[in-house]
Amino acid sequence: MVSEQMYELGTKKSTIRTIFEYGQKRAAEIGAENVFDFSLGNPNVPAPTFIQEAAVDILTHSDPTEVHGYTIAPGKPQVREILAADLKKRFGMELSGKNLFLTAGAAASVTIAFKALAEPGDEFVTIAPFFPEYRVFVEACGGKLVVVPAKTDDFQIDFAALETAITLHTKAVIINSPNNPSGAVYSEETIRRLAELLRAKEQTYGHPIFIIADEPYREIVYDGLTVPCIPLYYDNTIVCYSYSKSFSLPGERIGYIVVPDTAADFSRVYGAMAGAARVLTHVNAPSLWQLVIARCAGKAADLSTYAHNAKLLYEGLTAAGFECMCPQGAFYLFPKALEEDDAAFCARAREFDLLLVPGADFGCPGYFRAAYCVRTEMIERALPHFQELRKTYKEIHG
Repeated sequence: MVSEQMYELGTKKSTIRTIFEYGQKRAAEIGAENVFDFSLGNPNVPAPTFIQEAAVDILTHSDPTEVHGYTIAPGKPQVREILAADLKKRFGMELSGKNLFLTAGAAASVTIAFKALAEPGDEFVTIAPFFPEYRVFVEACGGKLVVVPAKTDDFQIDFAALETAITLHTKAVIINSPNNPSGAVYSEETIRRLAELLRAKEQTYGHPIFIIADEPYREIVYDGLTVPCIPLYYDNTIVCYSYSKSFSLPGERIGYIVVPDTAADFSRVYGAMAGAARVLTHVNAPSLWQLVIARCAGKAADLSTYAHNAKLLYEGLTAAGFECMCPQGAFYLFPKALEEDDAAFCARAREFDLLLVPGADFGCPGYFRAAYCVRTEMIERALPHFQELRKTYKEIHG
């Protein structure tokens, strides 16, 4: 009567959403202030005032038919030209409006990219830990997701494992840096090695292998780190971006795809993006928010709260005896669980009203994710609970 695959996807919620919903119920029982919910990557930094001012001004003074009407599917030409000029200025990429396709956020961007590229038998390679929805998106587009195990000492790429994973059937490698959930930023050396490896594999197999760069956290980096602009290192790169994190607009659903001129057979790849968007029922990205991001291009939000929260949580957990890489970007901490079974560990953490996500969901068992895009006060109040949780394991294991 219905698609079993769709029914299963619709009725089996993601672990993250399930934990979040548990937190909502628990908050109703004991008070929200007593639940320490680190499950969901929902930005807690308010959208900057310049976003609100731009939206109000556009709504007040612009032609309503322009603000609320249809646009062409790739987005308003003038908006794409403005964004392309900003990217060229910031990163030195040779871009114009024809290289951008505006979307309803990064999830739409990566799904469109997968759909545009996927042919029967194609494989998409990702590096653990990875955003769990990649599997859903890739499989829905008829592809197969191949996972490269995590290099847990620094969460850079295990190139020996990656080389083995790339085959004749590989269509693309998915890169997420700054990374959800590890907080790692791929170094320039890592990107250079990746580009060299993929160029060699392209020669071996006789067809393009794309990088799909999923970059919603690009602006959230710490200690002066720079996120390499991957199209400058590798021609066959498709960039998927969202303003959900940089401008705290996750609910507005606005982002873009960049297909640079350097991509193999650019016109066909861009055309496939448009076709994939059409099949996936994309009509156009929200008209108002196209105008807003154009008005705000080149502006930066104050995201320093995340750096402060990262330091507070990292130092608090390591002082309590947790092992963890210091986060370099995004707004997640990814410590080792205190037992091999990370799901059991997260279940025990709930006894202390700490809501954490098992690492196995990200392809990296034995770890857990804590999203610190929360109020700083909550982290401060949660740290004693982490200490008590750690004590229970000391009592068990000595």
